[in-house]
Amino acid sequence: MLLPWLAGWDWNRLDPEVRKSFEVALHGGAAAALLIGQRREILAELRGFDRRRALLLALSFLPAAAVGYAFERPIERRLGGPRATAIGLLAGGVAMLLADTRPQRRGEGEATAADGLALGFAQAAALAPGVSRNGITLAAARWRGFTRNQANLLSRTIALPIIVGATALKAERLRRRGASPALRRSMALGVAASFASTLASQRLIGLVERDRALWPYAAYRAGLAGAVLAKLHRRGRTPKFGEIGS
Repeated sequence: MLLPWLAGWDWNRLDPEVRKSFEVALHGGAAAALLIGQRREILAELRGFDRRRALLLALSFLPAAAVGYAFERPIERRLGGPRATAIGLLAGGVAMLLADTRPQRRGEGEATAADGLALGFAQAAALAPGVSRNGITLAAARWRGFTRNQANLLSRTIALPIIVGATALKAERLRRRGASPALRRSMALGVAASFASTLASQRLIGLVERDRALWPYAAYRAGLAGAVLAKLHRRGRTPKFGEIGS
């Protein structure tokens, strides 16, 4: 996570597996809030659920699940530093800008198996630090010619299986290794805060995602990457997240 590194917190004291589990738990809390906040859209999708939608979900899930299961730890070890994360932020921003130049010619009910595969590879690419899952799937959907509204709906819809799967995997790993009462309390508080803040922001999300261009998101990513690179330049070296405080 970039915030602890930018703020100078002693984040490296936590075991890397615990850190990643905490991040996934936060996503789990956000996913639960989205299930509630977007229940009408989700129920509408479920009412029309058919073989085409099932294939779309499966193809959007499998590449990310396979890559994450096989390469999650190597990716964290080799690409977990702030410079790599800043590069991921910039690359994701550029992808969003380029994709949003595509014409908005496709809408509801037009997603195919090829679109599902494209979204699946986008979710796999999001395993690289800095490459936002939401951002890269929005870019993939827009590149395939979907309207901004439909791209947002596709991004939210395909997110739930992968977030639930990642949360379940991390929870099982934590169960096997055991977690202290203090860690359990911290994770519970983190999940509760993520759930509450996401649920409270649903109205804002609805306003922001109403056919808005992607350039503000790209600008935010560029600004955050610039802050990271500026701090690295001041330090004169490229530390790993685990080296913070050393």
